[in-house]
Amino acid sequence: MFRDAIEQAVRKALADIGAGGAHFVVERPAHMEHGDYATNATLVAKVDPHALASKLKIDGVEKVEVVGKFINFWLSREALVKTVENFAVGKLSVIPSHEGKIAMVEYTSPNLFKPLHIGNLVGNVLGESIARLLEQSGATVKRINYPSDIGLTVAKGVWGLWKHKFDPTDIAQLGKAYVAGNVAYEDGSAKAEIEGINRALYENSNPEWSDLRKKGVETSRRHLDELCEKLGTTFDKEFFESESGPLGRDIVRTHIGKVFEESEGAVVFRGEHTRVFITSEGFPTYEAKEIGLFELKNRTYPDFDISITVTGSEQKDYFKVVFAAIEKIFADKVKNKILKHIPNGFLRLTTGKMSSRAGNVVTGESLLEELKEKARGRMDVAVGAIKYSVLKSGSGKDIIFDPEKSLSLEGDSGPYLQYAHTRALSLLRETKKVRITPSPSDAPTDASSLERTLVHFPHVLDRAAQELEPHYVTTYLTELASAFNSWYASARVIGGLGPSYGALLTQAVEQTLAKGLHVLGIPAPEEM
Repeated sequence: MFRDAIEQAVRKALADIGAGGAHFVVERPAHMEHGDYATNATLVAKVDPHALASKLKIDGVEKVEVVGKFINFWLSREALVKTVENFAVGKLSVIPSHEGKIAMVEYTSPNLFKPLHIGNLVGNVLGESIARLLEQSGATVKRINYPSDIGLTVAKGVWGLWKHKFDPTDIAQLGKAYVAGNVAYEDGSAKAEIEGINRALYENSNPEWSDLRKKGVETSRRHLDELCEKLGTTFDKEFFESESGPLGRDIVRTHIGKVFEESEGAVVFRGEHTRVFITSEGFPTYEAKEIGLFELKNRTYPDFDISITVTGSEQKDYFKVVFAAIEKIFADKVKNKILKHIPNGFLRLTTGKMSSRAGNVVTGESLLEELKEKARGRMDVAVGAIKYSVLKSGSGKDIIFDPEKSLSLEGDSGPYLQYAHTRALSLLRETKKVRITPSPSDAPTDASSLERTLVHFPHVLDRAAQELEPHYVTTYLTELASAFNSWYASARVIGGLGPSYGALLTQAVEQTLAKGLHVLGIPAPEEM
């Protein structure tokens, strides 16, 4: 890896002149005219840049230049051509920064009895990409879904089914049942009755209500599976609140006086924020269920190294408290392990924010179907549009989603990346027809911007995997697609001066786009 080689050479040179230990960076310059890499080592180490540069002889680097307090590096023509050769056959030199690690990634985790909200859709998109980034960097990933199958939300839905005779096997009617129950609970007309149903469901004391809950859960799960299939997500394990709740409540009770304390009949945790873990009625709260969930996760994957939960950014403080409680209860089990909450932002349509409480919710399925219709029936393009829109910004940032712009082929969209990929494949098919064999035999003397952009892909993947931020990949792929489209418009592969190298470079771009799209969870179609 060129960046690593440059970093090692700079570190050794600094040590040779008595300035070892400086925390410098080697990164891609903001402008290509400043080289392929640059370092601030002389600035932070406070040494003569010319003295340091004179000691730097690095394989694959043909030019080292001092500009002020910075040193810039240009890769040799041979190094760039070799990189294109490797990329063309899928040797992308991915950095194994999570080699040997076991990572649990929990995401999607919807409330059952409700159609999948666009907020759950955002969490699914972000969580799946994070899982793929970890896999690319060497981790063994366990994808986990944690649906809410019991509690007040479910009780509201069961009340709606029971009172209004909605069909529990129909997802649309299941949604109507929840809305009816929520309205009746909020206006007080059925609050006591719904709370009674909630208790009965926990106790499994009313066969009719329990049966309605069972049928509603089955319908919700089936609907969720269908949507996840469209999104390209398959979970390794599902845990349910009906499992985690009783377990968490028991664990919390055994730690009263040590981790928790009783307060006005409830059981609370006092930390940075005080939270109730068991209500005065004896019900486990979401916090207690998280304790039970951790126990279930640990039983299933006891050798895990990283546990990641992807949920809404509004739950940041919630998870601070939950993780603090887990670290006290399970001190031995979490020692040297990472518990991390990654927030996903809220997706707002350009038509305005919509709420599931009033029943005018935009579901994940309806949004995908709308995009599919606009994309002339192409679900793969619809998925690309929504995933790119979610992943192009940093995690936790809200997303303003414009359905029309998301499908544009003019750039800054998922379909733009997909189209660049299909264009590369199309060109490769044409070169094959005229028997052009991809090779470096006729490579031009000067490097193109496309080649110099291509070389940075492994570093982008590594940074995205280390920071768990897929947006670095979307930004890079957009730049690469733009560079390829510009090169494609100006360079003649068939009938040009370097057809074999043109085909090789196209093959390298196709492989890189395909790998990057896979990391984002965006389909890479062969034709559009």
